[in-house]
Amino acid sequence: MSIKQNAYSDGLPDFRNLGVTARILVGVNLAGLAAACYAETTLLAGIARFSEDAAFIEPVLLACVVALYILSPALASMRYSAACAGIFLVVLALTGGLAFAMQSVVIPAQGREIVRVLAFAALAVAVLLGYLRLRAKAYSPALMEARLQALQARIRPHFLFNSLNAVLSLIRRDPKRAELALEDLADLFRVLMSDGRTFVRLSEEIALLERYASIEQLRLGDRLRVSWDIDSAPLEALLPPLVLQPLLENAVYHGVEPGTEAGEVIVHIEARGQRVLIRVVNPFHAEFAHRPGNRMALDNLRERLQLFFDAEARLDIREADGRFEVEIEFPRITERPAGQAETP
Repeated sequence: MSIKQNAYSDGLPDFRNLGVTARILVGVNLAGLAAACYAETTLLAGIARFSEDAAFIEPVLLACVVALYILSPALASMRYSAACAGIFLVVLALTGGLAFAMQSVVIPAQGREIVRVLAFAALAVAVLLGYLRLRAKAYSPALMEARLQALQARIRPHFLFNSLNAVLSLIRRDPKRAELALEDLADLFRVLMSDGRTFVRLSEEIALLERYASIEQLRLGDRLRVSWDIDSAPLEALLPPLVLQPLLENAVYHGVEPGTEAGEVIVHIEARGQRVLIRVVNPFHAEFAHRPGNRMALDNLRERLQLFFDAEARLDIREADGRFEVEIEFPRITERPAGQAETP
């Protein structure tokens, strides 16, 4: 499959994203610490000065973060250059206003002038915008699509051959079931070849997962039992494509196939406030714990979640009492980002 080389277009980060907010907070505080240490002769003196500076930096930083959070939708609808100018104006206005209001308490005690404070704020904004722009380029659509397609290609070739062989064995004795299995297989590979950069509804992912489970059940028969606990699933929630299917594939390949007895895979999906929780549990066979591809597949999936949700998504793994559990949690988003249409 060829990769579409989509040109990178400048765009602001989502200032409502936890990862972006954390980078701003850490970056500004590190810059303030570096400036304080540079102005003093010793490291201890620099740290002491930064502790004093924090009485001004933290309120201003908090006000700017809150303002950017509120203005994020409006900034996202503007041209990149205009949005950057707007950010400069907002930050400088807040910094100047607070500096003027606090000058009788903070500024003279530290020997700083409002002009120097504004210059530091402008420099901090320029550096952070440049860093976030470079980071966005690192996750540009072309590179992002290449990474997503690497995961989409994870469907093992022998799975296709095994599934086709299972269908062939049904053609004469159960033509109707063979036809349904081929339709499920066609739907699965249609999704694999779709654009992996757009969000899909959780309902679509569950439907795909059920088709995949029916194909695997056709191949493994009574050895595979899938328990569905999805009554509380927020079907309207958005998530990256092909999140659930690799989890079930991993559970079958590493948890059910190596065993000699029937194995149960539990699929649990629920809404927890403004978060979506997905948990997949399968049997754990210690002697096959290091089968190739297990950790690689989960690491790849973790990277995909990071590409879409940044620091707001998590993927945890637990092994206990003969069970292997993968748990995913991400924000409950119901509206598609600007520029993303419904998948056909």
